[in-house]
Amino acid sequence: MKSKIHAAAGLIGFLAIGTFWSSTAISELFGSQETVVAVKTMILNGMWVLIPAMVIVGASGMAMGKRRRDPPAVAKKKRMPVIALNGLLILLPAAFYLQSKAAAGNFDTQFYLVQSLELVAGALNLTLMGFNIRDGLKMTGRLRRRQG
Repeated sequence: MKSKIHAAAGLIGFLAIGTFWSSTAISELFGSQETVVAVKTMILNGMWVLIPAMVIVGASGMAMGKRRRDPPAVAKKKRMPVIALNGLLILLPAAFYLQSKAAAGNFDTQFYLVQSLELVAGALNLTLMGFNIRDGLKMTGRLRRRQG
């Protein structure tokens, strides 16, 4: 049961960040300023889903993996602090900042610098979470480990 909750929370987190990232990129490239404001507001509202999902996946992962020493488990344990710190120190503050600036119609250099940082940090978290999903599938036997 714990593994199903862990997998569901991880997938929700991954899909939320992927949705935030792609919505941001599309709205910035092809949308109006009103669209960017709507996306930035949606992202802030989406934190009510993302943050609990990330807490659940982190806590359940720690509980299930505390005694594991196999390479995929060790790799996941190393990635999780990077994912968490990136989210808490870069992505969450950037979401508040960017929504505030966008809502005020202030699309200045600072906005685009922080927007660029947010896209890079989001891509990093997606990549690391993708590796964690892959390693989780290996650990459960749903994905075969490469031999040699």
